[in-house]
Amino acid sequence: MTDTDFPVTTAIRMLRDRKIPYTPHLYPFEEHGGTAHASAALGVDEHCVIKTLVMQADGRTPLVVLMHGDREVSTKQLARAIGAKRVEPCDPATVTKVTGYVVGGVSPFGTRTRVRVYAERTILDLPRLFINGGKRGFLVEITPRDLGAALSPEPVDVAIAS
Repeated sequence: MTDTDFPVTTAIRMLRDRKIPYTPHLYPFEEHGGTAHASAALGVDEHCVIKTLVMQADGRTPLVVLMHGDREVSTKQLARAIGAKRVEPCDPATVTKVTGYVVGGVSPFGTRTRVRVYAERTILDLPRLFINGGKRGFLVEITPRDLGAALSPEPVDVAIAS
């Protein structure tokens, strides 16, 4: 795939600026298809497709949680881990305001507002991961080491079965 075959999003610009290697992957977006659809379309394990979830702590402080596609976030465990009373998902308007991306195309790279990033600890053990590139139907393949170099995520243990 050449540079003209995929969208050059804010996320891609950030990865390029920081010289973070990635492999782009386009697939036909399906509304409400989620990571199951993306993993099937790309022929990869859903556990390696990483969701970018925008949440807020105590009703006001936005944060990003990176989670395996086949797992959910325990908001109670996350609140305890980050010292908050409560954590809840942000509404779509807030997601766009904070990140600059629309729901279904949210990337942790190049967000409009700088936010703390938390990653499920086991994501960092994967050989490769697939994470949104800033547009619906567009994932980038990256190593956990390079994810760490780009975002410096704080590891947390907050995964629960879907």
